[in-house]
Amino acid sequence: MQILRYNKSKRIKRSVRLAMACLLMFSCSDVKKQKEVFTKVDLIDYVNPLMGTDSDFSLSNGNTYPAIARPWGMNFWTPMTSKMGDGWTYKYRDKKIRGIKQTHQPSPWINDYAAFSLMAITGDLKFQEDERASYFSHKAETVRPDYYSVYLADYDVVAEVTPTERAAQFRFTFPETDNAYIMLDAFFKGSMVKIIPEERKIIGYCRNNSGGVPDNFHNYFVAEFDKDFELNHTWGDHWRLIEDSTENKGEHVGAIIGFKTKRGEQIHVKVASSFISQEQAQLNLEREIGSKTFNQVKTEAAKAWENELGRIEAYSLNETQLKTFYSCLYRVLLFPRKFYEFDTNNNVVHYSPYNGNILPGYMFTDNGFWDTFRAVFPFFNMMYPELNGQIMEGLVNTYKESGWLPEWASPGHRDCMIGSNSAPIIADAHLSGIEGFDKELLLEAIIKNATVANGRPVNSVGRAGIDYYNELGYVPYDVGINENAARTLEYAYADFTIAQMAKSLGKEDVAEKYYKKSLNYKHLFDPSNNLMRGKNKDGSFQSPFNPLKWGDAFTEGNSLHYTWSVFHDVQGLIDLMGGDEKFVNALDNVFNMPPDFDASYYGFTIHEIREMQIVNMGNYAHGNQPIQHMVYLYNYAKQPWKTQTKVRDIMNKLYLPTPDGYCGDEDNGQTSAWYVFSALGFYPVAPATNQYIIGSPLFDVVKLHLQNGNTFTISANNNQKNHHFIQNANLNGKGFNQTWIDTQTIQNGGNLKFNMGDQPNMSWGISTEVAPYSLSNKK
Repeated sequence: MQILRYNKSKRIKRSVRLAMACLLMFSCSDVKKQKEVFTKVDLIDYVNPLMGTDSDFSLSNGNTYPAIARPWGMNFWTPMTSKMGDGWTYKYRDKKIRGIKQTHQPSPWINDYAAFSLMAITGDLKFQEDERASYFSHKAETVRPDYYSVYLADYDVVAEVTPTERAAQFRFTFPETDNAYIMLDAFFKGSMVKIIPEERKIIGYCRNNSGGVPDNFHNYFVAEFDKDFELNHTWGDHWRLIEDSTENKGEHVGAIIGFKTKRGEQIHVKVASSFISQEQAQLNLEREIGSKTFNQVKTEAAKAWENELGRIEAYSLNETQLKTFYSCLYRVLLFPRKFYEFDTNNNVVHYSPYNGNILPGYMFTDNGFWDTFRAVFPFFNMMYPELNGQIMEGLVNTYKESGWLPEWASPGHRDCMIGSNSAPIIADAHLSGIEGFDKELLLEAIIKNATVANGRPVNSVGRAGIDYYNELGYVPYDVGINENAARTLEYAYADFTIAQMAKSLGKEDVAEKYYKKSLNYKHLFDPSNNLMRGKNKDGSFQSPFNPLKWGDAFTEGNSLHYTWSVFHDVQGLIDLMGGDEKFVNALDNVFNMPPDFDASYYGFTIHEIREMQIVNMGNYAHGNQPIQHMVYLYNYAKQPWKTQTKVRDIMNKLYLPTPDGYCGDEDNGQTSAWYVFSALGFYPVAPATNQYIIGSPLFDVVKLHLQNGNTFTISANNNQKNHHFIQNANLNGKGFNQTWIDTQTIQNGGNLKFNMGDQPNMSWGISTEVAPYSLSNKK
């Protein structure tokens, strides 16, 4: 059993009895009677970067890779078990490693860019990726956010890496041999290497990408070694070895250097990169590593993670839940990545992935807003407002440099997913009090998304079908625009967030216009079955209609999933369905029915469908994002105890700190953010309403150390197994009988205390007067 007690200046683990005494709010005299036992506890030890790595194209248990990185770092590092270019770069069940690569991949579906790798071998020279691959075992592998180590069994070499934001240190421990090699693979799609023996250095660039880059895109790198080279080779296109060469350039090139080593001898490599220039790569290396040792960099990396993880201080006797929580929190703190650097005068500058220029200011990338608007960005607003201000400034720069806001950036605009979800992200940041960015300009940008059809750089940017939507109030099913119903629902919510932001800025006419447009969801509601349904241009519903059909009018889901995508007006949806009882019955039906599906739109069973099918939760598809808020909607229909049951059930069954620990795509922190919020006891169903909806707190005590210096504490008394029902609650000493909490209340600091039990209290949180926000109620 472990009790977690974390503080930035002190880490202590007390005896279980003492800790539980504190958790249960025993008197000071009682606490003094307890024996104290002090043991250092690091939160980073709870993180498992392998969570979600047991995945492939057919079934995602997360679709993650172990990211060895600093929080939001410009570069990540990861071992490669798969071939160059394979989006599933590290698969837990693979047996061989080809190298450790610098990666910027946000998703296997988006794939990587600017990647290159290092690999060490001994004996016969083998440099082609299949030939050089070494067997390894997870038993001889250490995986932490700040550090990776693996034993390369075929070569008797231990390879280690520890990161900074734009650089890393490698350490290779060799056996006694006259034939020790380290190779730098600059990858395909254009690369260059240059070996400088007198400086113990390799420099070069790689240009591999999967789209979203200007023509002048490069990732410049520098690698400095601490041992003289005995030999140097390069390879050129088609894996053609050129012995005793120092430079090569082509479609796919690499560098090889050789050494003689004694057993246990360590060779260190300091590596950095830049999207700006070769000189900037060298500057990044000198600034972030310089003369620091491997262990110094590792200590700094661990401290960086400890500082961020420690912003949330969780107490529990359940170590598995702590590991799951902090593993999920680690994933939330990876993306979007910093895509900016510091010049010689320490000014923030960035290479623009939109116009190819070097420009001042912040830039962030590698994010799909279709996923992350739901919980990741609300989490940043709660815990990292300063960071989110910088991200918003980056969106200002994106708009200036490309004329549009991103919806999926990696590193520039990518044509992936649907919606207009930059609007809720921006509006929620503004309404949360985030400062440091041009709010008027971003309001202009989100209104442009909602009004301008021409000039969109890719189909996912702006709004596909916007002319139809603005004329008819929906995107028609029969005009050749796929996923039309899902687009309509997401546009309607985006319109609501535009209205909220406009109203806050005093633009009442704009607000009124977009509040009205946000009711467009009603055009798709079919009262004959109480479901959302595609609608033709002439106003008739699409036919035939199968609510179990994935895709078609919807995006990676079906009508049963998307019917609930009325985040801003749940009461309006309840009214359309005929009241609370019918609404709750419809929610229940999703869980109670068999996991039937129609995959005909795709022509095969996509992994999202399979992930829904296998978890024994009916048609509930938590592994994909559109439905993740659904369980919180029971609160709006005055049955919060069902939310409490479902939330706990999902946390306990669908999340574990293991390689198969997710139930579908993790997606830039969103599926993790659901768990993090839900474990705290609430969730942002409708960003831009300044409310979190109450669920069932997982931990005995959680302390949120907010950026403004305040602390908000959530405690759950009698929080035993199966005691997931809220009996009563109080906020700052006063009775609390509502199923939502205001975002500002948390920022003010204070205490929210729940008393839990094993039976539902059907009189708590059911009053109409304290229901969560819905536009129809205008609360």
